[in-house]
Amino acid sequence: MSITGGDVADLGRGLYAWLPPKRGWGLANCGLLVSPRGALWIDTPYDPVLGGQFLAESEKRLPDGVTIDRVIVTHANGDHFWGAGVLPDAEIIATREAREHIHYEPTPKQQHALVAGSDPATPLGAYLNRHFGDFDWSGTEPVQPTTYFTGELELTLGEYAVQLSALPPAHTTGDLIVHLPAQRAVFSGDIIFSSTAEQPGDHPIHWAGPLSNVIAACEQVLATGAEVIVPGHGPVLDPAGVREHIGYLSYVRERAHALHAAGVPAIEAARRVIGEGRYPALGLAERLVVTIGSEYRHLDGSELPGVLQVMSDVAALAHESERGPSGGEPE
Repeated sequence: MSITGGDVADLGRGLYAWLPPKRGWGLANCGLLVSPRGALWIDTPYDPVLGGQFLAESEKRLPDGVTIDRVIVTHANGDHFWGAGVLPDAEIIATREAREHIHYEPTPKQQHALVAGSDPATPLGAYLNRHFGDFDWSGTEPVQPTTYFTGELELTLGEYAVQLSALPPAHTTGDLIVHLPAQRAVFSGDIIFSSTAEQPGDHPIHWAGPLSNVIAACEQVLATGAEVIVPGHGPVLDPAGVREHIGYLSYVRERAHALHAAGVPAIEAARRVIGEGRYPALGLAERLVVTIGSEYRHLDGSELPGVLQVMSDVAALAHESERGPSGGEPE
């Protein structure tokens, strides 16, 4: 693979964040909490190669005799979930509602076959190969949670409390946040995709919504009083960074509602929001197709299309953008 390594940030009191070396599809932040009595992961990398790299970094920080025996999954997207296979004996904890999203996504082997078998001469094939071709799920078996919960669940790891809160549908059906009071930290999963002036990120993508639920989840993160927020993707934030992200979400929501009321189709609405250029530093603007499409479904009651159709629309808009406004080759 061309994706290797990741930075490990020491957040204090046995808490670490594994931060991938670059932005892009599938490169999720993960957490490690260590105590003399045990250790756990918060999310996993996308495939066994990256999972093995995170495991190697984790083991450097484990006391003698301590193993990682729990994995908390903030949501069931594969980039936070499929690497759990490198810990075959670990308890995997997710919300009961996450089952719905597990059934929506392809299995790892199905996704590997789709990427490997796609025609790179087509917009979808080129997009899948460019953004997912470095991952290897050829031997990855589906991962299933072993413990489901609804509402709230509090765990202990030695002296540390680990508070899990299930959320209404937001990024996916089945999101949760992890609050670590002793460390004054929250792992938000993909409720938050962060970006800073020093480390620009990517446009968020939200499969479930509505955006009002995503915003409410961000407010719930702030209500914990945490000083350190580890998003699903992008640099670690403070509360001010979360408030800036709420501003982004509110802007996208307002534009989606206005364009829906004007009768503008969802893909054209995404095209117009991109054209407004409010967030030029963010990458993967074509992902607004998904987020705005999700918001439209809550406004008009339309059905969720299959993931392949959604990704075809994303790839088509990316291809169109690359060709430039004149329809020629990228400048």
